[in-house]
Amino acid sequence: MQYRVSVRKPSVTVRVPATTANLGPGFDTLGIALKLHNQVSIRETDTLTVERIDGQKGSASANAMAREAVDAFFRRSKGKPHGLQIEVKGDVPVSSGLGSSVTVRLGIVFALNELNDRPLGDTELLDLVTALEHHPDNAAPALFGGFVVSAMINGTVRYRRFNVPPALKFVVCVPEYEVSTEKARALLPKMVPLRDAVENLNRVALITSIFATGDYSLLRGLFDDKLHQPYRKKLIPMLDEVIAGGVEAGALAGWLSGSGASIMCLAEQKEKAVAEAMANVFAKQQIRCETHILIADNDGTRVKRA
Repeated sequence: MQYRVSVRKPSVTVRVPATTANLGPGFDTLGIALKLHNQVSIRETDTLTVERIDGQKGSASANAMAREAVDAFFRRSKGKPHGLQIEVKGDVPVSSGLGSSVTVRLGIVFALNELNDRPLGDTELLDLVTALEHHPDNAAPALFGGFVVSAMINGTVRYRRFNVPPALKFVVCVPEYEVSTEKARALLPKMVPLRDAVENLNRVALITSIFATGDYSLLRGLFDDKLHQPYRKKLIPMLDEVIAGGVEAGALAGWLSGSGASIMCLAEQKEKAVAEAMANVFAKQQIRCETHILIADNDGTRVKRA
């Protein structure tokens, strides 16, 4: 695939935050941006090339994802395609439930929009990335930052966002194994009992109202889920035990981050003890993991200035 150079700016670099999506009961609806980032750089060239997160030459899947995002941007913006060198690097682990694919897709689309004098507005960017991701729960917080509730309504994404204070700590435990989003979705049933759907609706409404009003102590006990986590435990067998360990150590609640394999606990205090307790559950099963204590990123995707 060849592109003619037709832009005025030589390069741009953007920083995209990781995300934690679903938050237990908020399947494909709730998400929070986190201060763990990937950086996407785009430079004019004669042909399209892609480099992986670690700076090595891109794999077939990484190249395909990048090319899909590039093509989608030029189709949506009706701009003239041009040659690009794309480099993605940063700290967001791949296939971990922390939105690594969104950091790539959104980073490319956002950077291209900057290079081409911003032909797309925020809503158009969100709709485009959501089309690439198939749902907005990661795309919306990665773009806008903070806590975001979002849904596809009549062909476009409708959302509301709220800032999240640094007093809330997001303790994430990332085991050494990866989980395929496709495999995780394949485990979900096509129908669920009405009582399970109602329980999730109750909790999503309460979680959203609490993040809107700031009464965070009321979040305790609201992250139970009946729609996806019980089925995905086949891929993350220690899920319940890790969450229970974190809660016992002082966390408000915990959930499977995205489709996994990362497990997230929310804490207002004792976050170090929570991280240690979560990791210890994996250690007893001789599973290595990394833990991070993060705060929310309320800025979203931004151009990185020199």
